[in-house]
Amino acid sequence: MTGAPANETSPARILIIDDDRAFGDLLAEYFSAARQQPDLATTSAQALAKLAQGQDIVILDLNLGPEDGLELLRRIRSRSDLPVIITTGRRCEEIDRVLGLELGADDYVLKPFGLRELLARVVAVLRRRRAPTAVRQPNRITFGPFELDRLTRTLHCEDADPALLSLGEQALLLAFLRAPGKVLSREHLLRATRVNEDVFDRSIDVQVLRLRRKLEAGARGGALITTVRGAGYVFDLSALPSAAQAHKEPARSAA
Repeated sequence: MTGAPANETSPARILIIDDDRAFGDLLAEYFSAARQQPDLATTSAQALAKLAQGQDIVILDLNLGPEDGLELLRRIRSRSDLPVIITTGRRCEEIDRVLGLELGADDYVLKPFGLRELLARVVAVLRRRRAPTAVRQPNRITFGPFELDRLTRTLHCEDADPALLSLGEQALLLAFLRAPGKVLSREHLLRATRVNEDVFDRSIDVQVLRLRRKLEAGARGGALITTVRGAGYVFDLSALPSAAQAHKEPARSAA
């Protein structure tokens, strides 16, 4: 079995947590063939011990036999922000997947899944984790060519007119900026926007659409907010040009 490496110069240290040893060995074999560095744990105790040895990403099966995969995810999140991809069986309740994302999982995949798909998800999550982060100052947040003034709820970009955000749109943008690259469920975003938003505007999808439109000019067509079917939305900072790239004028030819 072959596949593309997550990083040509630095193989990813991947901790596989699954109580099905045969399946875990299959994943480990595939990732090894893809020039990664997999390790396998079949219990929570083994997983926590191996996490202490240093890992780059975790693949966690929520169905750990008698143990609770969600509880293990809580313990992982209490110790670090290590990226986690959760795997679940088709019989797993949707609420478990939602809870996993709420607890800080970066992605999820349903069993049965293709090994190449799983490797692609690992690569994507690690790439997002290496993406630029927002720069925060008192009442101002800068990301790519944008600057958000939280006091006036104004989104500034030199290539576009300032955009005034509603209370809900600003709360939505702040929720995305707190967790770039992570899948945020509609329930999570709805709670974030309901803190201050008008009670008559409850549709998170409408607010996402409005925010997308206000970000389009500075993003130069980049898909900043993408929909993850059945899970929610992802805010991808890596799709943003830098401020210098966004405002650079094209070279003019000599007369």
